[in-house]
Parts: sequence; C-alpha cells; structure tokens
Amino acid sequence: MPRRGQHDQSPGDGRKPFSDQGGPEGRHAQTHDVRREQLTNPKGPEPESDDFAADIAPQSGEPRLGGHTDESISAADDKDLHERLPMLGNDELARIPVLESGARLEQGGVYLNLNDLRRVPFKAIGGQQARAGDRYVAKRDVDYELWNRLVEEDRVTEVERPA
Repeated sequence: MPRRGQHDQSPGDGRKPFSDQGGPEGRHAQTHDVRREQLTNPKGPEPESDDFAADIAPQSGEPRLGGHTDESISAADDKDLHERLPMLGNDELARIPVLESGARLEQGGVYLNLNDLRRVPFKAIGGQQARAGDRYVAKRDVDYELWNRLVEEDRVTEVERPA
C-alpha cells in the first residue's frame, strides 16, 4: 500500500477514464460507425396516430354501446305478437325489443325472426337490413333466460344467406 503523498505505479493506476474523449459514448464513437448503427438498429413500433381512429369513430359525441335500442320497438306494442307468443306475459313481451324495418343488422350478430318461430336463430352477414314485415330480435338485446324461451334452447344458430 502506498504511503500518503505517493502514488501507486501499477498499470491500473495509470489508466485514464474516457472523460477526455467524451466518456464511454465518445470512445464507442472512435471504435464503431455510430451513424450506421443508428440507421440499422431497430427502433420499435412507430407511435400511433389518432387520425385513423378519428376516421372510423362515430360522429356523435355520445359513446354507442351497441345494440338496437334506438331503432326498435317493444314487442308488447305489437298486438300480433301477443297471439304468436301466448307463453309470454305482457311484462316479458315488454322486455323484447323488435327491430323496425330498415334497421341494419350487425354483422355476426345473432337474430331470431318472431314471424316464424320454427326457424332457427341466424347470424347476420354484412349489409342485411330488417325488411317490412320482419320481426327480428337481436340476441344481445334480450336477457338469456327470455332468449332461451324464445328459441327453445336446442336449436343451432346458422348463417342466413340473402336470397
């Protein structure tokens, strides 16, 4: 061990830090092509722009939760459905929203036409609309117990192809 005022003459003591050359980054710049590394190193994903999200977002200020609440009427208001569905009470019919004519069906959504209860529920494809005289009920708008009573639980959902 050196005495006070004396310096260690070992090779480790004689080395200087890279501070006079710009630190470790400066030394790295002397031994590597830093510009080329910056161009070839992966940078990760680009920051997402909100432009695309704004293009596909609905124009109204309020968020839409889905479903057909604004384009349907209650089944209790339709007198024909009281006769077609005698197993359901008036309070249960009030919980079934029936699509109005011209309402667009959601692609992949499951629907049932109350005009023909022998038919199975179907998945809508893009561009389908409720026609005049159809009484479509969306599965997502009805609670599951009521839906099972309408469908009789053992029916399989199919994809309906327009004629």
